[in-house]
Parts: sequence; structure tokens; C-alpha cells
Amino acid sequence: MAKAFSSWVADQQSRFEDVLRNLLPSADVAPQRLHAAMRYSVLDGGKRVRPLLAFAAGELAGADVARVNYAAAAVELIHAYSLVHDDMPCMDDDVLRRGKPTCHVEYDEATALLVGDALQSLAFQFLSEQSLSDDPSKQLQMVKLLAVASGSRGMAGGQAIDLASVGKQLTLPELEQMHIHKTGALIRAAILLGAHCGNGLNDAQIDKLDRFGKLIGLAFQVVDDVLDCEADTATLGKTAGKDADNDKPTYVSLLGLQDAKAMAQRLHSEALESLGEFGESARRLRELADFIVLRKF
Repeated sequence: MAKAFSSWVADQQSRFEDVLRNLLPSADVAPQRLHAAMRYSVLDGGKRVRPLLAFAAGELAGADVARVNYAAAAVELIHAYSLVHDDMPCMDDDVLRRGKPTCHVEYDEATALLVGDALQSLAFQFLSEQSLSDDPSKQLQMVKLLAVASGSRGMAGGQAIDLASVGKQLTLPELEQMHIHKTGALIRAAILLGAHCGNGLNDAQIDKLDRFGKLIGLAFQVVDDVLDCEADTATLGKTAGKDADNDKPTYVSLLGLQDAKAMAQRLHSEALESLGEFGESARRLRELADFIVLRKF
């Protein structure tokens, strides 16, 4: 009998925290301050949604969890580096992340910049130095997949559009395009990397997983925008209302609160439809979709 979702999440989070602790450079190894700051920025915080999605997709594809560990760690390090850089004064200028001072506040701006650089490099080291697939060409595709999802056609590009959009009123397609890159690209990558660690899926099935990732990635951002309006700083672990204060375009500012909530529900439904053929093997992905969209409204 399969574990309850909450137990599965708790087990995966605890196990993956140990994976990260072991994979990250020790704070006792030179340069000690940089390594300490890297560990500070990655460990002991966050829900690990992207790794959970990678593990769920890996289960669906029959992947060895030891392989998925490295793929999930690579995605999480890219995500952590993006948060460190996003919080810096030159971008979002925030002082709180995951309930504790941001990296540049706890250390300094130069260290925070290097933390992001080092975490990004380490992510690709994880993908390239371990055997994550029986097919070397597939593993090379995995490296490319994360590179594209992280770069100017993915997460970094989405952040650039975000910064250029402050004070502007975007159309819905423009807002969706921004978040397909900024938030959605790495979520899609997490799912596909987890699936590629296995051997049980054909191209059509991979395409369905990619569609699921695209839809649930957008839903994730819509819900974030709603929570930014409705939740408090203690609940969020970051400064509440920051987007509104900075005059950033959001789904709430464009659609209104109720229509934004309705959009999240629609994306959730469409995402679940894309998993229809997978049956019980997609149980964890469905549960994660519920978790992402049904966070406290």
C-alpha cells in the first residue's frame, strides 16, 4: 500500500536534505566562507517542490532514485542560486528568504554573487560526473535541458523580462510568456530530468509530462501571486506584498483576485488531464499538482 502523500513528502524532504548536505562542499574546505555561504543558501529551508517533482517523475519512469538524487540536486542548486541573485540589491533587494536573512545580508553582496556562480557550476558538475542514464546521448540531452531552462531562453530570460516590466501593464499572453520562462522552465526541467533518469517512457509520454510541467509551472506562479496578496510574511518565509510594493505586473493585478484563483484552478485541471494515460504511476505527480495549487488561498 502506497504511503500517504504527507508521509511521502516528509520522507523525501528529509532524505533529500541529507543528499544535499553530503553533496555540497564542506564549510571546513577552502574557501571556507564561500562554502559556508553556499550551504547557508541551500540547506534548511524551502519545500523542495522541484526535487519532489523530479522524484515523482522518476517513480513514474521507473528510475533508480540514486540517479534522480543528482538530477534533483542540480535543479535545486540552480533554483537556490537564482534566489540568492534575485534577492540582491541590484534586482529585487529583499532581506528575507525562507524565514531567514538573505545571503547578501547574512554575508555580503560579493559573497552572494559568488555563491550564485558557484552553485550554478556545481549543478552542471552533478549532471555530468555521474551516470544518470544508460544512454550517454540522453545524459548529454539532460545537461542541455537544464542549461536551456536556466539561461536567457529560460529562467534568466524570464527574470530579465520581469525587471523590464516594473511599472508596466502587461497583457495576459505577455505575463504568461514571462512566467513560462522565469518560473515554469525550471519546474518543467525538474520533471523531465527525473523522467529521463528512467527508461520506461516513449517520446509521446515525455511530451505529456512536459505539458503537465508547463501547466503546473504557470499555476505555481498564479498561486504565488495570490499568496503574495493574502498571506503574511511569516507564512510565506519572504516579504509579503513585495510585488505590489515594487509595482510589478502579477496575475492578481491583471485579472483581480477571484479571476486569478479561477485561472489557477483551470490550469490545475488541465495539468491533471495531461496525466490521464499514466494511471496509478502518476499518483505522486497528481498529488503534487494538488499541493501546488491548493496551497492556502
